[in-house]
Amino acid sequence: MRTRRGQFFSEMDLSVERRVVKRRKSRAAAAAGGGGERTSGRKRPWLSIDDVGKVDYFDSLPDDIVLSILSKLSSNADCPADFMTVLITCKRLNGLGFHPLVLSAASPKMLAVKAQNWSVSAHRFLKLCADAGNFEACYILGMIRFYCYRNRGSGASLMAKAAINSHAPALYSLAVMQFNGSGGSKTDKDLRAGVALCARAASVGHVDALRELGHCFQDGYGVKRNVPEGRRFLVQANVREVANVLATTPSAVLHGGSWLAWNPLQHHMGGGTSCPLLSDFGCNVPSPEPHPANKFLTDWFKSKGGIPGPGLRLCSNVGCGRPELRRHEFRRCSVCGSVNYCSRACQAMHWRSVHKSECVPAERWPDAALEIPAADVMVNGNGEEIGM
Repeated sequence: MRTRRGQFFSEMDLSVERRVVKRRKSRAAAAAGGGGERTSGRKRPWLSIDDVGKVDYFDSLPDDIVLSILSKLSSNADCPADFMTVLITCKRLNGLGFHPLVLSAASPKMLAVKAQNWSVSAHRFLKLCADAGNFEACYILGMIRFYCYRNRGSGASLMAKAAINSHAPALYSLAVMQFNGSGGSKTDKDLRAGVALCARAASVGHVDALRELGHCFQDGYGVKRNVPEGRRFLVQANVREVANVLATTPSAVLHGGSWLAWNPLQHHMGGGTSCPLLSDFGCNVPSPEPHPANKFLTDWFKSKGGIPGPGLRLCSNVGCGRPELRRHEFRRCSVCGSVNYCSRACQAMHWRSVHKSECVPAERWPDAALEIPAADVMVNGNGEEIGM
């Protein structure tokens, strides 16, 4: 028999080698069955020459290495199926796949459960991830419980758990709930708490929170009015929005024309400037991909005909999906009255993408260039005008 180094072994040498291996195995078995304590962990088996090619080396891997691989997979999975396919491979992977280390590292895409696939098992899986310390799972499950199941206490507590750990979408959602008094009555609105939550979400770079905070300062909504400070937050929101698009799809910004082109329907600014970075509505860039929680809400209420309840309405911004939990909770456009928004950020996003061409007819565009845009002034459920 020739080895890799070119040496030859006779049949006698091979038999001696086999006897040595058997002797080692017998000693290991005797030590394991003796009076001494057995050490924890997996023991690497002694392999003979005849056993090479017949042993599954995966069984000899320590659990720590397998957990590290599964955690990396769960954090980079593009959909739940990528991870579930691994779990059904074997019993060992199925057991280690539900380890808290693996579930806590799950990415938002892996947790993106579709509304049509919602079941008790999906709810249990999200609950396991939330209990393991996954803040994305806390936020998604909290949104589902709060808006779909009308469980205000449980949903808000899950979102608060994520917000305590500086989860930006959870902070912003709690701010919207405080602004609207969601889940309660009109007297449950807490504008100062909403501004504080918005400020915290804006500090970690949430674009919608920056835009919402800018409008609050401009209008004196929940905070002392400060127009220059509000304008500064709006500029930061627009700049960050453009930067996010440039970082992901640079070609999408320049597709279809210049995104810095003058828009006659922009909010009129002093000094005659028309740069969209200084606008309330931002630049003409593609809308960001909705969060998995907002996708779930959109599909959930779409399956119910788009009506969350008798006399209740959905937010008109397509990527939002938030429903009213009481009548006239959301504000509506003061001109057409056909659209409703849960927040100023959703109003700005929808106006820029859709409503500016639906609310103001094209023949009125030259006149509207010198006026405040129609969606800039809205009324709340009490019929009071609120500047946007």
